[in-house]
Amino acid sequence: MAIDSYFYPMETDTLTLKDIISESLNKSMTYAEYRNLVGTLVEEKSTTGTDQSDALVEYTYLNDRRMKRWDKTAKVSDAANIKIANFDRKITWLVISESWCGDAAHIMPIINKVAELNSNIDYKVVLRDENEALMDQFLTNGGKSIPKLIMLDTETNTVIDSFGPRPTVATNMVQAYKAEHGMLTPEFKEDLQRWYNKDKGQSTIEDLVSLLK
Repeated sequence: MAIDSYFYPMETDTLTLKDIISESLNKSMTYAEYRNLVGTLVEEKSTTGTDQSDALVEYTYLNDRRMKRWDKTAKVSDAANIKIANFDRKITWLVISESWCGDAAHIMPIINKVAELNSNIDYKVVLRDENEALMDQFLTNGGKSIPKLIMLDTETNTVIDSFGPRPTVATNMVQAYKAEHGMLTPEFKEDLQRWYNKDKGQSTIEDLVSLLK
């Protein structure tokens, strides 16, 4: 299942979860606007977020190339297409991300491919560092891991489910490697990038279809 088993949204002392979600939605952008933002950042040799290091600027450049590739080449199978098209509830997929995030570069274009197949799915994007209150409600093992997709009832902004920061198969790979080695090495991260390229977004699609059930 794509469901994040570490999803425990809570109300804060001053704002309810719905208030936090509403504020973030007011600051959200479409996927097309996000892609334009990343393209502009590449031209300016910059990045989203509070850390403007050379490394994250380089990651933003690499991720723009990755997203361009997936925007053009990612495919949804006929079987998955039918399941997606038959979904008849109006929902919002609010995705927390940053331009430097490698996992997000492989996942966000796939989310867009799925959302484009059903007008009931409204795909919105917010930046993590600009939406700390929202991110704090959707931590993974206590960490601010992204991308994080929050599935909302569009009419009420009620949280239905969540997904991320990786598809189930990749999550299992990460957990197994950490259990054996204690940390993610640069070599493993390269292996994970190769896995994304080989998988071609199909595991993400499978998890997203599971959300729609």
